[in-house]
Amino acid sequence: MSRRLGLTFCLAALLAGAALPASAHPHVWVNAKAEIVFGADKKVMGIRHHWTFDEAYTAYVTQGLDKDGDGKLSPDELQELADENAGSLEEFEYFTTLKARGKPQTFDPPREARMVMDKTRVTMSFLLPLKAPVASAGPVAIEIEDPTLFVYFSLSEGQSSVTLAGAPEGCLTTIAKAKALDATMQQILQDEGALQARAGDFGVEYSNKAIIACP
Repeated sequence: MSRRLGLTFCLAALLAGAALPASAHPHVWVNAKAEIVFGADKKVMGIRHHWTFDEAYTAYVTQGLDKDGDGKLSPDELQELADENAGSLEEFEYFTTLKARGKPQTFDPPREARMVMDKTRVTMSFLLPLKAPVASAGPVAIEIEDPTLFVYFSLSEGQSSVTLAGAPEGCLTTIAKAKALDATMQQILQDEGALQARAGDFGVEYSNKAIIACP
């Protein structure tokens, strides 16, 4: 089986009990940044994600990708993996929710997928465009999460974790990070029976949220 797994195939393998680097939930850890992209008309056009994957996932999915054998992974060598991962996200609703005035919005397929290697971790960036731009007044709220906790998303520290590009003057951003996984939750995540009983029940506490309010 190819080691160059797209994220969907990786998670499907985990669901099927395949032997991957992590032995308990979460199986993949992601440090996330998000940039809310505004158009010339000051409407929200989409979200540019930047996801840095953990060392174990990085090592697993990048095996055999150093085509020129120089000991380094270039963006060109990682492009196929970036395309596979970005293309796999629809099944998981892109791990992203965007609401305008409380109404969930829909996304077009990701664009501009890229990957770069920084020491032992790979970062994937991509633009997730809205099917229809939305007015920035409202407000606009985004959530980044996997409610099953197969993937654990945590926002980077500080206000730089969610930024605005091309926003109207005076917009304010309020950020709430996902709850850290304490010892009690770690124990639950080790127990498959407890996981099945609480499947999909982790979203509220372990969701990263940001609210953008514009004048």
